[in-house]
Amino acid sequence: MRKVPFQTLPMAVLAEMAVAHGEGATKYGPHNWREGQVIASTYYGAAMRHLCAWVEGEDLDPDSGLSHLTKAMTSLAVLRDAQIQGTAIDDRPRPSPPDLMARLNTKTEEINARLRAAESE
Repeated sequence: MRKVPFQTLPMAVLAEMAVAHGEGATKYGPHNWREGQVIASTYYGAAMRHLCAWVEGEDLDPDSGLSHLTKAMTSLAVLRDAQIQGTAIDDRPRPSPPDLMARLNTKTEEINARLRAAESE
């Protein structure tokens, strides 16, 4: 491939995202996020609320009737666009220690090994 392979994108999902962006355009104005800076936590929070609702078994956003997954992707698309445009305000908290997940994975393995050993006694 020598050119951006737009033909590989899932058109149904892009169409749903277009409807979600259309909802935002109606509420806030088309491409409103390009008018100023985008606070990262705002769009992260929106994406997480939609993902949490989906994980809890609610497929559709009651306000729009669109999939919570579509709404989450749309929020992330705005955030990513702001990063690309250089208008994102990165207000993430200080990161956890880099080895945190490795330590937690090790702890999880230890707990599971101890529980398996107790079961076999």
